[in-house]
Formats: sequence, structure tokens, C-alpha cells
Amino acid sequence: MLIDILYVALIVAMGVTVASMIYLLFAMWRVGQFARRPLARGTSHEPVSVLIPIAGLDAGLYDNLRSICRQNYPDYQVILGLERASDPAIEVIRRIMSEFRDRDIALVVAQQGQEENLKIRNLAQMYPRAKHAILVMLDSDMRVTPNYLMSIVAPFQDTGIGLVTCLYKGRPGRGLSSRLASMYINEWFLPSVLVASAVRKAEICLGATMAVRRDILDSIGGFSRLASYLADDYMLGRLVSEQGYRVHVSSYVVENVIVERDLKSLFHHELRWAKTIRTVQPRGYAFSFIMYAVPVAVVTGILDEITTDSDIFEIGFVAVALFLRIALHYITRKALGDTSPPTPWLVPVRDMLSFVVWVAGFFGNDVLWRGRSFSVGRDGRLVAKS
Repeated sequence: MLIDILYVALIVAMGVTVASMIYLLFAMWRVGQFARRPLARGTSHEPVSVLIPIAGLDAGLYDNLRSICRQNYPDYQVILGLERASDPAIEVIRRIMSEFRDRDIALVVAQQGQEENLKIRNLAQMYPRAKHAILVMLDSDMRVTPNYLMSIVAPFQDTGIGLVTCLYKGRPGRGLSSRLASMYINEWFLPSVLVASAVRKAEICLGATMAVRRDILDSIGGFSRLASYLADDYMLGRLVSEQGYRVHVSSYVVENVIVERDLKSLFHHELRWAKTIRTVQPRGYAFSFIMYAVPVAVVTGILDEITTDSDIFEIGFVAVALFLRIALHYITRKALGDTSPPTPWLVPVRDMLSFVVWVAGFFGNDVLWRGRSFSVGRDGRLVAKS
């Protein structure tokens, strides 16, 4: 009886492994296809308000903020929002405001509010200072080039587009944890978004950049409509789509400067992201094991070892899965212009860690975010824990 169950499990595992390999091939094709997309260039340059919520002294914060102040764009405003007056980032902000005196820069310090999502609370209190009809929300740990705003705003010339977002790539700081975090973004998250956008219609909106017209944001209830959700970016994309507008994923890729203190910090960050995805897309999350070709191949090899005397499948599946996964490592590096030394030996480590995070994401609804503990409801709403 047991051996029959193991044989069935082996057959299923083989099928999943083959599907995972097909996924990797498709992901490589999508990444290559995306890399060839030209950046949007507009002829109409509407004034823009850029809102940057800040919480703490991000690595490279000065260079990040400086990059948005050096845009090749005729008319834009920058609003920097702090969660509290005692935030150590205030000195960096003062330096930026002094350096760019000719730039329209405003500073807003958030007051106490009821919103559970602190980023949205910050944005909500920055919103009244925004002067222009197009709002671009950019995370403070992102770095951009001078053509960023030009590329992000250009799609709005199509009146059917209500929201513009963009992918992001990881630029690791020092240490193994930062390198693994960057690999997760570049080699798992980014390809998965491209694959998802190809196989089904999805309201893809990524918090790294969210650009929306003021009237559309007001029509969905403003920032207050997003205030209680963990996945505020996902909710914004969904609500804009429900208004009959399209969500456009720009060809522009912003750069996320990543510094993870240690593996524990990395695990907690990725576990929060995993639970966020699970709450908004439970079925998709459950079937996302297909993205973990190397761990799935290892499981198949173990089952093959238990049930048969042949090592052909055991070695073959793992070897092919590892080859394809390393190929994706190099393809994404080329597509994203990554000039740092390649680290193919970290690929199996990265994939096994991702698999562990995926499994852990099924257990419990508690997340740790910015030093606060929350419980996440089935609808994605945050509830602060005492």
C-alpha cells in the first residue's frame, strides 16, 4: 500500500518537475522579450507631483533622493514625507533641499492617524501638498535615471490608461543576505510578474512606482480606501481596473538598493511578502510551487531513490532543473544590465530558501512590518496587534 502511494507521488512529482522546467523556459523568453521593449517617449509633458514616503535612513537614501531631483522633465514637484519629526532621515532631506534650492521640493511630517498601513498614512498626509494632476509615488529605497519621469508619464497620453507602474531590480549591498535578496527580486519576482502578465489579465501594480491621475485616485476613494490593506499596491491596481481603466506596466525598471542585515531579517521580509501574496491571490500562491524547479527536482529525486533502483531520473531531473535555473540567472543579469560578478553557486541556495519561505507562508497570518506586529485578514486587511 505504501509503495503504491510512493509511486503515485513519484509520478506526480515528475509531472510537476517537467512543468517547472517549462516555466523556466517561458520565464527566460519573457525576460528576453521584456528587455527588448523600448522605453515610452511622450510629446506631452504634463506637470507631475512625485510623492516619496520615507521611514528611516535607507541605504543610499541621499543618492536615491538626488536621482529624482535630477530628472530631464520640464515641470515637476517633489514631496518628501516623514513618518515622524525625529526620523534620522531628516538630515539627508535637509541636505537635498539645500542642494536643490531651485527645485520645487516640499517636506511633510506625518501626524498621528488611524491608518494601519503607515506608508499610506504618510502618502495621505502628503497628498494635500500635491499641486499637479498626475501623481507619481516612488519608494525611498529606489534609485532612478534622469529619463524616469519621461518614461513613466508618457503612457498617460492614452486616456484609457489610469495607472502606470514598473518593475524593479535589486542592487545588493555588501553581504550574503543582500545578495540573496537581490537574486530573489531579479530572478524570481521579476520573471514571475512577466509570466503572470502573459498568461492572464491581472491588475499588476507594484509599490516601487505607482503613477495615477488625481481624479482617478479621488474616484476610488483616495488613499483612505487603501489605508487598511497590507498589499496597497495590489488594491490600487484592482480598484483602478474596476473603474474601467487599464494598468500599464512600463518598460522602465527602477533600481532597488538592498541592504539586509542578516539572514533572519531577510527571512522575515520575504515571509511578509509571501503572506501578502497569499492573502490577495491564494490560488496563485498555492500553485506557485511550479516556480521552484530545483527544490521540486530534489523532491522528485528523493522519491525516485526510495521507489526505484535507477538513478537516471534522480540525477537527470536535478541536473536539468539546475542547468535551466542557472541559465535564467545569466539571462536576467544580461537583461537588467547587472555588471556585478555572477554567482551561479548561490542559485540552489536561493531556490531552497525561497521554497522554505513559500511553505512557511501557509502558516499563520501574523507579519512583522517596520517593527510592528500585525495580523492579516483573509481580505488582506491589517489589524495591529497589541
